[in-house]
Amino acid sequence: MEQKIGFSWLKEFYKLNKCSLKHQSFIGKKDGIEITSKGIVLQVFRSSKFAVENNPLEHLVFGLKYDYLDFHLLKSVFKKIPEKEIIAFIGNSPSGIYSKKIGFLFEFLMDKSLDIDFVIPGNYVDLLDEKKYIVGKTVKNSKWKINDNLLGTPDFCPIVRKTAEIEIFQSIDISAQIMQLRKEYPLDIFTRATNYLYGKETKSSYEIEHEKPSPKRIERFVSLLMKAGTVAEDNMFDEGYLTLLQNEIVDPRFAVKRYRDFQNYVGQSLPNYSEMLHYICPPPELVHSLMHGLKEVALKTGTASALVRASTLSFGFVFIHPFEDGNGRLHRFLIHDTLVRDKVVQDGLIIPVSAHILNNLKEYDGVLEDFSKVLMQIIDYEKDDKGNVRVLNLEEIESYYRFPDLTVQTSFLGKTIQETVMTDIPNELEFIMRYDELRLSIQEIVDMPDAEISRMILFLHQNKGIFPKRRRKDFAKLIDSEIELMEKEYLTIFEM
Repeated sequence: MEQKIGFSWLKEFYKLNKCSLKHQSFIGKKDGIEITSKGIVLQVFRSSKFAVENNPLEHLVFGLKYDYLDFHLLKSVFKKIPEKEIIAFIGNSPSGIYSKKIGFLFEFLMDKSLDIDFVIPGNYVDLLDEKKYIVGKTVKNSKWKINDNLLGTPDFCPIVRKTAEIEIFQSIDISAQIMQLRKEYPLDIFTRATNYLYGKETKSSYEIEHEKPSPKRIERFVSLLMKAGTVAEDNMFDEGYLTLLQNEIVDPRFAVKRYRDFQNYVGQSLPNYSEMLHYICPPPELVHSLMHGLKEVALKTGTASALVRASTLSFGFVFIHPFEDGNGRLHRFLIHDTLVRDKVVQDGLIIPVSAHILNNLKEYDGVLEDFSKVLMQIIDYEKDDKGNVRVLNLEEIESYYRFPDLTVQTSFLGKTIQETVMTDIPNELEFIMRYDELRLSIQEIVDMPDAEISRMILFLHQNKGIFPKRRRKDFAKLIDSEIELMEKEYLTIFEM
């Protein structure tokens, strides 16, 4: 019979029902890996190779070696183990790699110092194995001889595992792909496509949230997108500046002066007038420290790829949800801002990720739910008759908000960027090329005003190359044979 080991054993031993593991280890007769329908990795280690006593700290060492790093679980475990036992364990092997890591992680997660009466000897050790995890700028911790290469600080510190898929996306030179597109198409076509994509990105970002913005709001959001990457990163995540951005993109009636000071949630109204809660945002007392932590992530990930930075900053922001309205649009703006800031996208260009997301909403929702569904399983809350929500077990779940695993979100963003650059943008460029060709062809059939040609192309395109009969009176001056020739040209040029 397979026995739990590592983090799985610790979860069961301490009855940590508010922890959900993405990787679970077992001891069995032979090595093996299975992935459940929910994406949980079940890994079996051969018993002859791995033997761990039923000692929590030994299981902690095993988990740090072989399980996925989970700070929410680690903090819950550290609350259960007496400090004197941790100190004694470290003292038995003070130069050991995992003694150093356990000492550092205890102080990092618990915000308190271990009172040791001995010096940690030996060389500095990297906290994260860069073969397994995306790492940030190194900060040396002299007490524990640890190279702190985490992506953040105790206020907010996402984890991103270095999966094969993420490594592939990080290796792709997006800038070179965009430059190649610029070489393949005439400058005026590329410029027109870029201008169109700014508008498309704006409309798509609103449409994801089922909003239809006014022309003025579209214009303001396009203007905002064009300013991406121009503000110093030190100021980008200041409360004042983010509030200004929020004011730019929301209805003026919902503009705010600061981060929220009330409990927020994301819900859905049901036919019986009740409400289904999809996500309960961090309580207001956490918002400022979380946002300060996000600012530190921006600085500490300076050596990471633009993909990782865009993912951790944008998804970190939307999960913190610092405003009542506009969080989703700002989340997607931060993706563009980071890509411009990190020189992946040149000034004046845009990768319309929102348009791609809009066409893949189910997958996008799944990526958001990868974080929110677990939270909703472990959070305890009450909701009064007025719809006000109060979190009841904040001490148990606070670390889930502070230390998210954003591996799934990073993979999704990498895929989205790549498909947008390799498929969506070329499709737009091709459409403009064919549109211009069709325009000339129609003009050769009948030399009519530009506005009429545009309307004709619109109707043909909406009806897949067949002119709709209900629009015949709008083109009463044309004869049937001319319209038939225009239909034929459309079908030829658009290869339908």
